[in-house]
Amino acid sequence: MINRSTSALLYLSGVTVSFDGFKALNNLSLLVEPGEMRAIIGPNGAGKTTMMDVVTGKTRPDSGEVVFDGKADLTKLDEASIATLGIGRKFQKPTVFENHTVRDNLLLALAGLRKWHRLLLAQPSKAENDRLAEILAIIRMEEQQHMLGARLSHGQKQWLEIGMLLAQDPKLLLVDEPVAGMTDVETETTAQVLREINRTHSVVVVEHDMSFVRALGVKVTVLHEGSMLAEGTLDQVSADQRVVEVYLGR
Repeated sequence: MINRSTSALLYLSGVTVSFDGFKALNNLSLLVEPGEMRAIIGPNGAGKTTMMDVVTGKTRPDSGEVVFDGKADLTKLDEASIATLGIGRKFQKPTVFENHTVRDNLLLALAGLRKWHRLLLAQPSKAENDRLAEILAIIRMEEQQHMLGARLSHGQKQWLEIGMLLAQDPKLLLVDEPVAGMTDVETETTAQVLREINRTHSVVVVEHDMSFVRALGVKVTVLHEGSMLAEGTLDQVSADQRVVEVYLGR
């Protein structure tokens, strides 16, 4: 544990990660405040996924600081310890339990997999049922709650996995390209879902879809070659000539 005089929930300072001489992250610094939702954009190879890997303990940086909640040095912790601290990650490809219902998927996430056998055999408590109802409403899946995971559309699987992440109640949700492969209607619904989650949780979203980022209406960080290129509203970064050249103009 370290003391860091910052109000930030997530603090990255001078983070560098090299793979065989290639700098995936190059002196990257970033602040995410408690209660904030941040969108991270940038071309392929900009370092977006590597940044998420560093925050979750999957990749160790060569140098730099990564501090969570003002006290935990994430560079010294493994993935399980970081998850326990309250950082949850949703990968781009949804992974749900296809032979279980939407409701049971959420119930498994709610309790943690260690207790799944007992949970599916027993009646959920009133508190568990209330929380399930709350999550089902947030992810817009009350009508599908008894449907098997295998029968869900791609978009519905994404919402269910976001709900499973929410069920673990992390302080910070990291969400990787949630609208890839979605219809326009599903994309707009996903923006509504994440805005609602952001009322009670901090969220970092990595995304390529600019209309979706606009719908989120949040501060945007642009990464390029492992460093921060620009930061501000989508309109502000879109007007930055460097951003146009390396990303938006393609």
